[in-house]
Amino acid sequence: MKNSTRTLDPSLEVEVTGGRVRGIDLDGLRQWRAIPYAAPPAGDRRLRAPQPVEPWDDVRDGSAFGPVSHQVTGLTRVPMSEDCLTLNVIAPRTVATALPVMVFIHGGAYTTGSSREIPHLGEALVREGDVIFVNVNYRLGALGYLDFSEFSTPERPLETNVGLRDQVAALEWIRDNIRQFGGDPDNVTVFGESAGGNAVTTLLAVPAAAGLFARAIAESASPEAVYPSALTRQWGADYVAILREVTRDATTPAPDLLLGTAPTLLVRAASIMRQRTPDAVPGTIAFSPVIDGDLLPERPVDAAAAGRTHPVPLIIGTNSREGTLFRGRLDLLATTKPRIRAVFAKTERQARARLFDEYRALPPRRSAAEFGGDYSFWYPSIRFAEGHAGHAPVHFYRFDIATRALRMAGLDATHGIELFAVFDLLDNPIARAAGALGGRLAFTRAAERMRRRWLNFAHDGSVGDDWSEYSTAHRATLIIDADDRIELDPRRSRRLAWDAFIPHV
Repeated sequence: MKNSTRTLDPSLEVEVTGGRVRGIDLDGLRQWRAIPYAAPPAGDRRLRAPQPVEPWDDVRDGSAFGPVSHQVTGLTRVPMSEDCLTLNVIAPRTVATALPVMVFIHGGAYTTGSSREIPHLGEALVREGDVIFVNVNYRLGALGYLDFSEFSTPERPLETNVGLRDQVAALEWIRDNIRQFGGDPDNVTVFGESAGGNAVTTLLAVPAAAGLFARAIAESASPEAVYPSALTRQWGADYVAILREVTRDATTPAPDLLLGTAPTLLVRAASIMRQRTPDAVPGTIAFSPVIDGDLLPERPVDAAAAGRTHPVPLIIGTNSREGTLFRGRLDLLATTKPRIRAVFAKTERQARARLFDEYRALPPRRSAAEFGGDYSFWYPSIRFAEGHAGHAPVHFYRFDIATRALRMAGLDATHGIELFAVFDLLDNPIARAAGALGGRLAFTRAAERMRRRWLNFAHDGSVGDDWSEYSTAHRATLIIDADDRIELDPRRSRRLAWDAFIPHV
């Protein structure tokens, strides 16, 4: 970790919704941490849409990160609280004109992650690109991404999509306050990875998010992981049954149980459900947005195909070997034989045979991981890009570069590896270990090129003259490797096999 010096500076006080907050000067960057963008969603506000910020009187100390949403995490001594709806802002020391704003939504399968888990996140983008960086916490797991509308009553209303509503509320706060930090509210790029990528493609289909961002970047998104209420309501009922097992409470009415149970027990039940769902309903992730007819009227992939996503420029893509990361308890994908058979059962025999042939041609160690990664990430991203490109500029990429150690471990360019490039995290211990056997220099140079493209896109939508727009006519794809190149319709045979297989749940 880099050595850091902090300077508390009264001149870094800014007026925001709710009151004043004082930031810090950290290694030449101005930073404000744990700024509330909504009221604490606890007590009667649990499982409800976010409410306006509660005002405070004294100057709020913005030098330390705030608590994160309750979750199972390997991090130690990280405070967790339902009072987690905060965001962080990083800005250059001096700002001459209103700067572009980059808003990052973290991943973690909507059950883990936070705005503080990766040290120095966003600092490289601010230093290199003259942008304002913002990242946000939002509610996770059962507190943010399950559908309990089955148990909602007028006396105890339980709303859907509250984690997604948090993200909309954060973007509204940014629109109203970012000028105070030197940012341009009319030049906001929202970007995210994994569940954060899903959040981006979902926000593109949320009517309430219209006008809150000018551009979008979806890294390793799973755009199909948005489900109809018939399924999500059943998941809500399944969760309540698990929660009754965990709490040994078979009699308390469900609304009272959900609103009165300690968050630690809610997380324990969510962890059990997270492990059960991939086998119970293969190819799905229970903690996901729901098509509720209110905040989210339709599946984002369908909205894109119909020209109903917000018509903003989009960068979207995946990593070459998404599925290799998902092993053991991390394996949430359709990678086991029973899960793959269940996925195949959703389509016609001829389509099954073609897909089977595509993956049977791969080495046995690769086939299941490639199938699971393609099913969850790559092909849904293709489908979303196809639709959105009909009414807005789209640029598609594939991140291929990997160090020798990653290839020897069988990971290659796996899920999440591009984050080390986008955020210049190559001094991270994991990155150093990955580069110990060679390939670090090539990865570093590819990372620099990638960051430059992302930053140029945030400034004015440009991505480089060599990267043409994606369309169904030629499917131009930027391959990010030791030397970047454009390929037209890469893995065409595999894509055509998936075209006959529309795996809606």
